[in-house]
Amino acid sequence: MHIHRDWTGLPASAKGASVALGNFDGVHLGHRAVIETARQAAEQPGDAPLGVITFEPHPRQYFAPDAPPFRLMNAESRANRLARLGVQQLYELPFGPVLAGLSPDAFARDVLVEGLGIAHVTVGQDFCFGKDRAGDAGTLVALGRDLGFGVSIQPLVGSGGREYSSTAIRQALTAGQPREAEAILGHWHRIEGEVVHGDKRGRDFGWPTANMRVDDLHLPRLGVYAVLVDVLTGPDRLSCQGVASLGVRPMFGRNTPNLEVHLFDFAGDLYGQHLSVALIDFLRDEAKFDTVDALIDQIAADAEQARAVLAGA
Repeated sequence: MHIHRDWTGLPASAKGASVALGNFDGVHLGHRAVIETARQAAEQPGDAPLGVITFEPHPRQYFAPDAPPFRLMNAESRANRLARLGVQQLYELPFGPVLAGLSPDAFARDVLVEGLGIAHVTVGQDFCFGKDRAGDAGTLVALGRDLGFGVSIQPLVGSGGREYSSTAIRQALTAGQPREAEAILGHWHRIEGEVVHGDKRGRDFGWPTANMRVDDLHLPRLGVYAVLVDVLTGPDRLSCQGVASLGVRPMFGRNTPNLEVHLFDFAGDLYGQHLSVALIDFLRDEAKFDTVDALIDQIAADAEQARAVLAGA
């Protein structure tokens, strides 16, 4: 998959795609329906590449920078998920004053046509775009007719009378219900990023952990999880099981949340490598223990419980 971070100066090979357009936070089943419709358009005569147009940062972060973190995915995680879906061209457009100030007409003309040279665009039926969200799906259909690109409108999809939505996923994760989130996502909720240096206490306790930042992400319920881990980079690329603590480490007076992951039956050096950590089951809340020995005993019990859970996952 090729990633482009602007809409100007693109080579001819990056143009002419059939694209899905939206934020795609979580890349849940509703988003996948939009992407599949774009794929079907790409397979029409002409055989256009499949593309996705999205924005970085998320427009909501631009308009409300002081709001609590809400994103389900960072840009790396979203790109990895889209690549798994067969997206060939990812247009990760920089959202700032320029894009925010474009009228719907200007966005269609300057970005979609002159910049990206799209052949076809697919959006959800609730899609809005342009300055002050002045354009909607119907506006896009009219602009496509005038400017020469095709438009498909994907109806909203859901299950049990409830639409698939990022909001519902956040609610499930906040409640410590990753399996309910998975039913909406169509895949496990994953936290992805680089392994950074921590306090190395886990190694001293006999339970070495890979530490990852969770900045700017919506935090699932803090506590201990059974996890599946993919090592995405470095010499030790593999998939394995593990147990992870998401939280502020109350035993040691920390207040900045992070993710600490212990990989079962692994002894390599992961500093600087990138992991993808899937939350499978919530095991318990964070707790402060009276002694370090009590904490070590609980970690061992958590690991045993996680192995049992994952054996049936």
